[in-house]
Amino acid sequence: MRKYIKRKIWGLTAICMLLVASPLMADVETTNAASGLDSRQKSIVEISAFTATGQIDHLKHALNNALDAGMAKNEIEEVLVHVYAYAGFPRSFNGMMAFMGVMDERKARGIIDEIGKEASPIPAALNRDEYGARVRAQLGGLDDVPPPAKWQEFSPVIDKFLKEHLFADLFVRDILSFSDRELATVAVLASLPGLEGPLGFHLGAAMNTGLSEQQMYDFIKVLDRVVEQGQVDSANAVLKQVLSRR
Repeated sequence: MRKYIKRKIWGLTAICMLLVASPLMADVETTNAASGLDSRQKSIVEISAFTATGQIDHLKHALNNALDAGMAKNEIEEVLVHVYAYAGFPRSFNGMMAFMGVMDERKARGIIDEIGKEASPIPAALNRDEYGARVRAQLGGLDDVPPPAKWQEFSPVIDKFLKEHLFADLFVRDILSFSDRELATVAVLASLPGLEGPLGFHLGAAMNTGLSEQQMYDFIKVLDRVVEQGQVDSANAVLKQVLSRR
């Protein structure tokens, strides 16, 4: 929290950025006290992993469990939307179709589920490039946006899309907190082979949003129930590397 207080204000756009980035600050304050993932957080992991791996039958079961536990329809929908950024539209769309079917079945049985809140309006003055760059830096544990890396200079267009769409258009939506989004992200990345590099960054980012070491080990336990053992072992090895550097 002190990092935000010390930061100088960059005019109206910076004020808007701080306002819409408040979920990150809230996470740091509220999740450190938890000894492990709660049922809602575990549902985020399961839904994200099953969607990424295309295990639709298991996904339907996880969706029902999440709704039964009180997770709102809009929260689950937002998780499925977030997953597309890391697993692709086809997987996310299949997950959304499965969710629509689950909701229809529950409605036919007379179950009334909580819809949940809508995303807050985005400030008209928001500079998406600047906001996305700062969110990415914050997730990486940095106070300021660093100079462009070699890959950013090599492909400015992918950097632009990452900043303006992924870290701005998605992260600015406050239906999910930053820690929720990072849980969904690491669940997807840990479920798919060959993504150890991005997984390492996002495991660190998850902790930078306030998730504790114990919660990350709990994440591995949940993962162990939903993906193949090789992926669990790989994710656990990456987590140990991340923790050794903190």
